Amino acid sequence: MTPPPTHRTLPRFALVAAIVVAVLVLGALGGLYLLQREAKARVAEALAPIGTAGRIDVAFTLTSVELSDVHLKAPPGWPTADSLHAARITLAPDLRALLAHRIHIRDVTVRGFTMNVLRRADGSIQILPNLRSGVENPGAPPASGASAPPASLPAEKRIDHVAFEAGEFVFYDRSVSNPPYRVTVSDASATVDNIHLPALAEPTQLSVTGAIKGPQHTGQVSFRGWVRIANKDSQTTTTLRGVDISTLDPWLLRKARTKARVTGGTLDLDLDSTVNAYRLHAPGTITLHQLQLAPSSDPLDTFLAIPTRIAIAALKAHNGDITLHFVLDGNLRDPKFHLDESLTTDLRAGFAKALGVSAEGVVQGAGQTAKGLTDALRNLLGGGTATPPSR
Repeated sequence: MTPPPTHRTLPRFALVAAIVVAVLVLGALGGLYLLQREAKARVAEALAPIGTAGRIDVAFTLTSVELSDVHLKAPPGWPTADSLHAARITLAPDLRALLAHRIHIRDVTVRGFTMNVLRRADGSIQILPNLRSGVENPGAPPASGASAPPASLPAEKRIDHVAFEAGEFVFYDRSVSNPPYRVTVSDASATVDNIHLPALAEPTQLSVTGAIKGPQHTGQVSFRGWVRIANKDSQTTTTLRGVDISTLDPWLLRKARTKARVTGGTLDLDLDSTVNAYRLHAPGTITLHQLQLAPSSDPLDTFLAIPTRIAIAALKAHNGDITLHFVLDGNLRDPKFHLDESLTTDLRAGFAKALGVSAEGVVQGAGQTAKGLTDALRNLLGGGTATPPSR
């Protein structure tokens, strides 16, 4: 029969158990510390070719990674040095995926940001170009020419949700002017859901809201829908409310060769766009509120192909409010299809119809003006008496 343990045996056993537990805890903590250092090194390696961070903090439990004062480089030829600057970026990685050598980020929050977007002269739009090239092709050097991150990074990457908070989007458009025309969407927030790299073959959900501050009014903008980035299929809705017309002048008026000067008014826009197999179908409505044009004594001044004096008189009859309906249809791969020209053509016709001026009348008026100019030049150069315009 085994004798019961003495009072000396129990403390010795407790001491051994405590030592074992302490060793296990220290081992676990040491393992977490090593994993924390490795995770921080991985983040620094992935960021190095495309940007910098003032500080990288990895939670001891590896549940979050926080980057402060983040700068993502812009490629050569951009109007700004950074494509993105953020005061703080927080990532919540999937630990199981990390242990399986996969990259799966459950959540990304970008706060206090400025994202610069460039529309090039050919109409193509660039959003975070170095980031995309660096993430999709980790073995290739980015456009900025910096060294590439290690090829050991997994090619497949999934991000469930990205949120942009308390920031601004700055759009630079070289297709209308150089230096590029600039419009800022401030007080901006956005979400992006379901990003699966490198294929990008699944629909990515998008939502953006913000404010456009003009010289007289602050308008609101919203954009939502989905985009399949790999083949450019999309279904989106764009809404503008109370935006100063003068802020959008380069796209709506200069493209339409409008010479009249807009002195006041706001714009509302509703646009539902669908792209399928590069075929665009986008019905929309533009409402101009309290549109005001500067008077002009020049008969050549026009607003959307209508002589300015006629447009001012007609606007008074409509109390300054005009609603225009248009439909954008075309093949995005057709070099003859130009989105801006299609829009301005529809706006000219819609504006004339809304004011009760027929398109034929506008064309005839333009022809009479051209004929009068020809006769005046002939007379000035001594080519004979000017022929009076027909009535």
